[in-house]
Parts: sequence; structure tokens; C-alpha cells
Amino acid sequence: MKEIPWFEYDEDDLNAAQRAFADVLAEHARSWLVDPDDTAVVPPEHADDRELIVWLDIVDPQRNQAILTVGAHFNGSAVHADMLHNQLFSLPEEATEFTFTAAGNPAELAEQTAAWFEAILARPLVRCEWQHAGMTYAVRYEFADTGRGLIESFNDALAPRRLHKRLAAEGIVRGRGRINRAHLGEPDLITSARSDNHGH
Repeated sequence: MKEIPWFEYDEDDLNAAQRAFADVLAEHARSWLVDPDDTAVVPPEHADDRELIVWLDIVDPQRNQAILTVGAHFNGSAVHADMLHNQLFSLPEEATEFTFTAAGNPAELAEQTAAWFEAILARPLVRCEWQHAGMTYAVRYEFADTGRGLIESFNDALAPRRLHKRLAAEGIVRGRGRINRAHLGEPDLITSARSDNHGH
């Protein structure tokens, strides 16, 4: 069975500098605990800014839930990396805590970008769950080292009625599945959202 490569691309889509950059990244990615399918290369002709984009989806393999998309835009002599939009793969308007920029040759930049991906992958990522009557009604993925929330969901139908009443009484309005962690109290379950294998 043919092994799926990490950061796979079509030779004809990239120039020599871009291939060098992607190849060094792919070499590093072999040791990461990520599925090759969760890495991707967007050729410059398909990118709005006409730069090479490489990205990685950080996924909870137990739930098959994408949690965070991070990636880098490479223009041949500089790289700008950050959290990316999960469909457009564009860089955020304002830099986040993940931001990384560097200039240099393709191989050096790929090494630095690989180290940047590895630093994010090394951070402890947890899934917090709040339960009622044996069902999970709220989930929040966060970095355990900083408490930074990444994605969250709240199921009104499964939440305890007294919680609804209390949140309503306190005037706490949630938007689109967002939760207010402070008002839910401690989660019932905290699980590592990392897999110890390649997610298969």
C-alpha cells in the first residue's frame, strides 16, 4: 500500500524554491502525530495572494473534529505563518498568539516553519465536556497551558433546565454555540485531544 505523503503537491504546480520548502516540511512532518490527510499544499495559482500556502488541520481523532487550522504563506524569500481561515486559508486580519514571520532561503524557512508547527503540536490540547443525565451538552477545546479556547459547542436541548434558567436570569446570552466557561463551572470530563498514533 502506497504511503500517503505529508504536504503532497503536484510537481508541475510549484517552482524549485516552493518544492524545496514543501519537501523539507514533509520530511519533518513524518515524525509528527498527524495524519498526512490533515496537511496540505495550496499552489500559488490557487491562492489569493499568489503565494504558496501550506497548512495543517489539528484534529481530535476520537471525535473526527477539526479544532484549529494553522499554516504558512511562503513567497520564495519570506514566510508569514499564523492561524488560518479554515476554508480560505487566508491569514487573519490581526496577528494572533500563533503568528510567526521570517525571511531567508527556502530550506531555512522550511526548517523554521516546521519548528513553528511542532511547537503548536507540542502544546497540551484538551477537550472539556459538561454532562447532564449521561449526555454531553457542552464541549470546549482549549490549550491546557494557557486556557485559550479554540472551538466550543453547546446543545440547548441536552443542557440542564436549571442551567438555562440561571443563565437567562443572569442575562448571559450565548451566540452560535458559544459557551461561557466561567458560568458552567468546572467541566465533568477533561480529555487530551491528541492521539498517540497517526489518527488511524
